[in-house]
Amino acid sequence: MRPNTKKISFCLSVFFLLSTVSSCTFSSKTQKRLFRKIENQQYDVIIVPGVPFENGQWDRVMKGRVYWSKYLYDKGIAKNIIYSGGAVYSPYYEGKIMALYAEALGIPKTHIYTETMAEHSTENIYYSYKLAKKLGFNRIALASDPFQTKLLRKFIRKKVDPAIPVIPFVADTLKVIEPGMIDPVIDYQQAFKKDFISITQREGLHKRWRGTRGRNVDMKAYD
Repeated sequence: MRPNTKKISFCLSVFFLLSTVSSCTFSSKTQKRLFRKIENQQYDVIIVPGVPFENGQWDRVMKGRVYWSKYLYDKGIAKNIIYSGGAVYSPYYEGKIMALYAEALGIPKTHIYTETMAEHSTENIYYSYKLAKKLGFNRIALASDPFQTKLLRKFIRKKVDPAIPVIPFVADTLKVIEPGMIDPVIDYQQAFKKDFISITQREGLHKRWRGTRGRNVDMKAYD
């Protein structure tokens, strides 16, 4: 999910087309440094936060996160993947949508898990961490775009588990694989939530801001 849609879209456009913006994302140098730290490691599971699914198609942010997770799976860095996200801004569970795309891209269904309670990025990592532990996974990492990984790193260290590394996109790597990023057809109705009400109708701006900061996390989730 995206705490600030306009800002993350801006950051990722710059990321793909020109260079990264250090004020809102990890620099290209930092992306590479963080990847070098984990490239010879293997994690029981990586957590991939969701993105709203709108107009019957995934956007560039979601596509980048799913393809990055597939890259980490194909490299043997990730043994399993948890895609996280509820139906927040559109009537589709973000975690389920991403899982459908991941399976269509060739990741075995037996290695794909979904978490559908989260409505904010902080909840993506917290709830998925709790779910991962419940499933018996111990070596856990967060994989996402450079904007979101930078946004969540402090929260992870203070509120979740400081042992969890963040694995942001590596710009040069995605530039190489981007031309081959196909758009598989999925049955997205499998992820439809019948009783959907947008978070903008359910919660005021103040409460949503608290959620973005991790103040609405249900500490008992997945206990």
